[in-house]
Amino acid sequence: MPREADLYPPIKAHLQRQGYDVKGEVGAADVVARRGDDLVVVELKLGFSLALFHQGIDRLAVTDNVYLAVPEGGKAKALKANVKLARRAGLGVMTVRLRDGFVEVLADPGPYAARQSKKKKSRLLRAFDRLQGDPNEGGATRHGIVTGYRQDALKCARFLAVHGPSKGAHVKNWAEVPQATQIMAADHYGWFTRVERGVYALTDAGRQGLKDFGDA
Repeated sequence: MPREADLYPPIKAHLQRQGYDVKGEVGAADVVARRGDDLVVVELKLGFSLALFHQGIDRLAVTDNVYLAVPEGGKAKALKANVKLARRAGLGVMTVRLRDGFVEVLADPGPYAARQSKKKKSRLLRAFDRLQGDPNEGGATRHGIVTGYRQDALKCARFLAVHGPSKGAHVKNWAEVPQATQIMAADHYGWFTRVERGVYALTDAGRQGLKDFGDA
């Protein structure tokens, strides 16, 4: 099993190549590197944790150049999220490939301001506006989050429960769901079955869905 100490030699060599004098376990810091008045602090851990972020943020009291260092590997999605969090906190991130000591700098410390995504904001606003009421409080979430799409599917299911197998056009007009035919054809929840061209019926799963999401 790797140890935190296994990260130190590669990190030290990496910083020395940049002209730093490097020492381990100086005060409360795992690694301290000095090049004249330029000071770098590196905190070592075998994986990201809240404690590691706390340590890194504490070291910002002595220098702006603080890195978090962990072994290479793990899930790429989690690594990306942790790097983003580190950048938001003004921290840098290094990974160490233990088999050969290769050090990769994924982020340098410094001020960071996230750029807003107009596309993501627009998508969120559309989802907010499509969702009727506030259905995701209480028991309904036991069976899944209620989205605007699910609410439209429920409208289709209620119509079929009352009127029986129906044409998509009728469901669209009477249930006031513009995408009724597409929703029933896609059948993401297993609630609908096509009995003939353009005609859909409710399945047993659909009847159960109406019970599960009766308050949605």
